[in-house]
Amino acid sequence: MQNGPVFGNMNQFVGLGVFVDTYPNAVKTHDVSRNPSSNCGRHTELVNSAWLKLLVDVDGKQEWRDCAEVSGLRLPAGYYFGASSATGDLSDNHDIISMKVYQLTVERTPEEEEEDEEVVSMPRVDNMKQFEALTEMLCPLSSIQFFFTLLFSILGLGVVAVVGLVLYSRWKENKRKRFY
Repeated sequence: MQNGPVFGNMNQFVGLGVFVDTYPNAVKTHDVSRNPSSNCGRHTELVNSAWLKLLVDVDGKQEWRDCAEVSGLRLPAGYYFGASSATGDLSDNHDIISMKVYQLTVERTPEEEEEDEEVVSMPRVDNMKQFEALTEMLCPLSSIQFFFTLLFSILGLGVVAVVGLVLYSRWKENKRKRFY
């Protein structure tokens, strides 16, 4: 692992990364010059029934909760697993207590064995649709979307202000008529 600015690792790498950002930064994107918004939040599409499950013990009470689960994960043979914990000045410390990696043996038919003989050279996830909803939530608005959102927000506020002024003037007029 090479040192760098992204959670203690280098900025661009080839492999599988699990990043847990605990800093409350209002879901802002970082380093958009290297990560264009068209790919924001999308996992790099890089082989079966493999999956990754990430559990966290936030309170330190040995009460492990599901954090993430990815199905269809395919990793090449000979990869190393590592962990990095880098925090900013305002963040809490992060302890990686243990990391358990298993290779499960599954009974398969000869046909399934032939299908799985594909050599995996790059990590990838077969079912990328499982991330689409998350991607749509995390991606920033394009400049055109931002412009129209701002325009309609201002127009909406203007309409609400005009309706409020009309109602206030009618209320004031009705109140004045009672005393004359």
